[in-house]
Amino acid sequence: MSGEPPASAVARDAHWAAKMQRLRARRLPERTATFMDDPAAQRAVAEASLALAKARAGAAREAEEAGAPADRRDAWIDGHPEVLAADAQLAQANAALEDATITLTFRALPRPAWEALLKDHPPTEDGADQGHEYNVETFPAALVSASSTDGMTVEEAQELLDSWSDADAKALFTAAMLVNQVQRADLGKG
Repeated sequence: MSGEPPASAVARDAHWAAKMQRLRARRLPERTATFMDDPAAQRAVAEASLALAKARAGAAREAEEAGAPADRRDAWIDGHPEVLAADAQLAQANAALEDATITLTFRALPRPAWEALLKDHPPTEDGADQGHEYNVETFPAALVSASSTDGMTVEEAQELLDSWSDADAKALFTAAMLVNQVQRADLGKG
């Protein structure tokens, strides 16, 4: 015996080392929440999208009536002046909508940080009786802050949760909660 491990053990070890390297390199999941206060910008995008669809349909009819070869119809449609104008209008409407939209990004907490956050915000006695895992008054702002990649403080999170509508406040908290509860593993059918 040479003292060398069997080749099959070395191959398995190399395979496992590569797999472990990939597992360690996984990034924590992220989720965004967008908030938009300009319904006119949303309508403009919808109207511009409809106008583009109509322009494309009209250009397609023209291409067919003109006898444009099938392999050239897409180029005909894409280059049609009405399609080009509608496409430019849609791009402008999308840019305006993007400017009117606030995007917040949340990243899942590593398990020890999640558990520490839960421990720091235990449910009240009544909350525990109702099945809550955390203090419903203090945990939401702490979670939003801890999960925020934008640097939102607990105080800022609490301010938004207190001053926004119920629906918007729930959307903010839900985005932070969901990113921490998303499962990215398939446990098989067992």
